Amino acid sequence: MFQPLTKPDLGAASAIAQIYCRPACFVDRPHELDDDCLRIADTMVWFAAWHMSLRDGPAVRSAVVPVAEWGGWIAAMPEGLARSATAQRAGVVRPRGTLQLGERTVQLNEPQLMGILNVTPDSFSDGGKHVDIAAAVDAGFAMGSAGAAIVDVGGESTRPGAPLVWEGDEISRIESVVAGLAKGGVAVSIDTRKAAVMEAALAAGATVINDISALRYDDRAMEVVAGAGCPVVLMHAPSAKSDPHEGGSYAHVVFDVYDMLAGRIAACEAAGIDRSRLIVDPGLGFGKGVVDNLALINGLALFHTLGCPILFGASRKRMIGALDNEAAADQRLGGTVALHYQAAAQGAQLLRVHDIAENRQALRVWRGLRDAALTA
Repeated sequence: MFQPLTKPDLGAASAIAQIYCRPACFVDRPHELDDDCLRIADTMVWFAAWHMSLRDGPAVRSAVVPVAEWGGWIAAMPEGLARSATAQRAGVVRPRGTLQLGERTVQLNEPQLMGILNVTPDSFSDGGKHVDIAAAVDAGFAMGSAGAAIVDVGGESTRPGAPLVWEGDEISRIESVVAGLAKGGVAVSIDTRKAAVMEAALAAGATVINDISALRYDDRAMEVVAGAGCPVVLMHAPSAKSDPHEGGSYAHVVFDVYDMLAGRIAACEAAGIDRSRLIVDPGLGFGKGVVDNLALINGLALFHTLGCPILFGASRKRMIGALDNEAAADQRLGGTVALHYQAAAQGAQLLRVHDIAENRQALRVWRGLRDAALTA
């Protein structure tokens, strides 16, 4: 049941209470509101209020706080909560700049597409389609031509129940594909949780690491990333073991996922990885049911408070079938476009998709609407 948050509630909060300040009430004509709205980083998304939630043990109280009233609410908070809220506000507005991926520069002031290229026999949607090296390289070039800023190459399926792949086999699947794409000028990400695979992919020309375990699965992964100096995607999964879907139980899924990613950011910074190199992904579908996934999508803007670009990936995922009469994976394009459009509207900087052309078209329409509202 919804419980309203008041300023006296903040003053009475316990020592373990946490505050979460999510951008809300998005506006398309910020110039009409002057100082009554804020911009999310350097995106084309502005908002006029904060959805402020106080988590104190099992209880959560929330209020919608206009941007103009922020100072009064901060003044009502104990020092610890005020410090946390202030840091979250700073994280939202801090520009994300660009990703420098070898010779390629990826701008983050509007949503960019990351193409999914699985060179596996058993991925849930495209398993077996790209096991031939030449065909995989051609598919990656086609993604780049269609509008993908980055091509994400993966050599191990992480669908529920998928077997663990020996790192040597994973390297043999991805190495030549990464090298072929990189030599052709494509910005390549390597989708792996194994340090040896990261090293092989980086040597072959990959410039981003995308780790579903947020650098928890392999003890050497943190060291590899710290030494490489490349961007890294930290994804939420409930388990860092062989099965990343294991143990998906949440008291409040948005806050629990947020807390885990905040902890991984802190661990990376302690290991010498600057926050400017970190990208966060809430990990839709990994140990999460349909209700959990929908909550994360609706609450996606909270993750901007971490001060990192957001990667969002819902392409062809099971939740779409669950919402549409169990549609098969290859019949989920409409749902995929709808979910990624929603993510773009909340300021997500990177969208990980299978179908580049269709999602690129949706983003062009989104950009047209934003331009029209800002210039009318």
